[in-house]
Amino acid sequence: MLESLRSVWDEPSPADPPARMWRDWVLAGGFALAVAGEVLTRPELPSRWFAGGVALAVLPTLLWRRTRPLPAVAVAFGACGLAPLATGHDLGLNSFVFVLFLGYALARWGSVRQAVVGASIIVAKLLFSLSMGFAGPTDTVGGFGVLFAVTALGAALRYRARARLRELDQVKLLERERLARDLHDTVAHHVSAMIIRAQAGLATAPVNPHAATDALKVIEAEASRALAEMRGIVRVLRTDGPAELSPTPRVADLRGLAGQHRVGPAIAVEISGDVDDLPAPVGTAIYRLAQESVTNARRHARNATRIEVSVVADEASVRLRVSDDGETAPARAGGLSSGFGLVGMAERAGLVGGTCEAGPGPIRGWTVTAILPRA
Repeated sequence: MLESLRSVWDEPSPADPPARMWRDWVLAGGFALAVAGEVLTRPELPSRWFAGGVALAVLPTLLWRRTRPLPAVAVAFGACGLAPLATGHDLGLNSFVFVLFLGYALARWGSVRQAVVGASIIVAKLLFSLSMGFAGPTDTVGGFGVLFAVTALGAALRYRARARLRELDQVKLLERERLARDLHDTVAHHVSAMIIRAQAGLATAPVNPHAATDALKVIEAEASRALAEMRGIVRVLRTDGPAELSPTPRVADLRGLAGQHRVGPAIAVEISGDVDDLPAPVGTAIYRLAQESVTNARRHARNATRIEVSVVADEASVRLRVSDDGETAPARAGGLSSGFGLVGMAERAGLVGGTCEAGPGPIRGWTVTAILPRA
């Protein structure tokens, strides 16, 4: 429950809010005309020129309500709450209804923290007006109801848009999976052709030496096509940019983790056993699991001074253990949600026939343990 609340509290603002457009200027201009018209046509309104000046002063907040929703709410509702102190009564302009757009934008485009702070400012303004006598109980309750409805609408559209994005991502991932499967079948066809030609070349080499040369040419061509198709698979499956051209990391590369960070906990790496002839998928999995575990420890281990990475290889398996001496806290489990996360790490280990577990250490800190078979 606590972790769910924390994840909601840490929810960021929606990405790429719409930029200011001509409709925003039309909206602000329309309300400016409404303020001017109300000031000119309501001579019975006390302090109408002052109220109109306040309204026009805070009206520009409409122009940056999506990109800066919390400052817009703070400026508008702060001014509306404090301005009556100068006149001793409520400003009384109906044109102040434009602040509803700010409440909507706060729920639609602000982070959860900004929404909570902004809602506190709005509630404080309403209660302040009630306590000072600027608004009656009926007006205060009505204001609560209208603002709640508007912010609820903004929140509903926000989460509807997020659900829509998730659906689109699922469709894209499914299509990538289908295309990758088709490309896999093509690569398998090329590899099968290479095997058949190699066998044919070996069988006919004693009788026809030129057959071996022809087979090598065919194998070279098929290998080139297979490599191109495999690169296509990588491009299809990757979503975070082009593929790296650096060599595939190995277990021996873990020693480089000890010298990467000069600030934060010290990293000690110990490797024992024969790790030079590990299959590439196993060696890469060990490196990635250790790298992610170290990153999570550096990010979430409180008061940690040391991170130990231990790799022990024997004839049957490779064991990885990453531990730190930070404070033991249940929240550490939530920290693994970034990057691979515990689910992703376990999935990576499972793809090569191994297991990966994480939990509090026997004394303190956090420990990640993975066991992968050599074969």
